[in-house]
Order: sequence, then C-alpha cells, then structure tokens
Amino acid sequence: MSDDREKVSANIEDYLKTIYQLSENDELVKTTSIAKNLNIAPGSVTQMLKKLYDLGFVEYSPYEGTKLTEDGLRLAKKIIRKHRLLERFMYGILKLKKTDVHSQACEMEHTLSDTAERALCQVLEHPDTCPDDDALIPECDLEFTSCDECMKAINDDLEKIGKRKENLVSVIKLKKNQKGRISFIRGDYKLLQELSDEGITIGTMISMVNIDSLSDQVEVSVEGSQITIGKEIARNIFVDTKES
Repeated sequence: MSDDREKVSANIEDYLKTIYQLSENDELVKTTSIAKNLNIAPGSVTQMLKKLYDLGFVEYSPYEGTKLTEDGLRLAKKIIRKHRLLERFMYGILKLKKTDVHSQACEMEHTLSDTAERALCQVLEHPDTCPDDDALIPECDLEFTSCDECMKAINDDLEKIGKRKENLVSVIKLKKNQKGRISFIRGDYKLLQELSDEGITIGTMISMVNIDSLSDQVEVSVEGSQITIGKEIARNIFVDTKES
C-alpha cells in the first residue's frame, strides 16, 4: 500500500492515540478519562466516540467505556510510531531539548508520510524507545520479519512491500503464560543470529514465564524450553497472539 492510503483527520488520530495509551492494561476506557486527557468536555467526547464507532475504529458502550477494534488499534499504533520516531530524531539527531520534542512531534506526526516514516526509521537504525519517556516504539506495519530484511529491500517502494494485516504484541507486554507466534524481530543480522542460537526464530511459539524487575531479565518458554533473555531483547521480539 502506498502513501495514498485512506486519510483520517488529525482529530480522529488524536482520539485513537489517546484511547490506546489509556487502555494499555486492556481495560475499557471511560469517557471522562478521555475528556480529561484531551482537555475536552465529556459531551464532545461522547459525540466523537459515536463517530469512531460508526467508522469501525472502536467498540463503545455509553455506561461501560470504549476499546479499540483491530482497525482502530492499527491506526493508533501507526500514529504513535510516527510520533515516537520523530521524538527520537529531534532529540538524537537535531539535539533539541528533551522537554521540547513531545510538542514538536505532536505537530508533525499527522503529516509524516509512510515513506518518510520508513526512511526515518532506517536513518535512526531502527530504534525501540523514544527519549521523551522511554516508551516502546510500536513495530512497523510492513510485511517484513526483521529490520535486516527491510534494509535488504531498501529500494523497494511500499506498494511492492505491502502491509502486515496482524496487530503484533511485544514479548515484554505479554501476560504470564500468554503466548504467541514470533512474526517480527526488530534488529540486525547479528541479533537474529544470537536469537537463532537460542532457538528463537520467526515462526516459533513463545510464551511469557516471568519478568524479573530487579535483574532486567525475562524468562520465556520457546517450544517447551525455558530461556532467559534481557528485557531489551524481549521488547524487540513481536508475536501474533491470535495464532496461539
């Protein structure tokens, strides 16, 4: 798919981004929470949620709350990815103050093309966190299984590459005993080889065993074998939980 993808308004993108950030614990998001976060009257939020429901971006119950649909989640992760890549670029390359990058990224995220997003990621050597709050940068939505594969196809345009249909989850965000099939690894050939030596490869099943907050180690189960990896590695392994 090219940069001529269906456009949505910046306002809609802001709502989807906010719902995503408020629902990272898989809880329904209350209208009042969205209103407070966006500094908008609850009545206005209710009207927008009805619109988002009609567009197929959210599931919405007036008295219980709202959550993103698969389409809504895909768009939310896209805009958050662009925002956090921009923060990384402005802080790491342009040397702007950390306190300034968030507001600048908010202004630029809605107009950054998908082609520019990919180029930015490559220039930054595929970063995994943003400098503002060290939050995880969502994985790209291109049909690659690794950053190494992306670099080898550096001259291919987005239409030729295509978009991934699944919404992936970072291993670091898996709940205890939750599992999924590895679909994307953010890293170069060296990381891919190191993981392969441990039996961690594209297409294999992996499940969360335990996260040790004190040692920054993550214990996972891969095809029945328990393996310990660092948190930095775990957050760059992405799985499709719907294939578990």
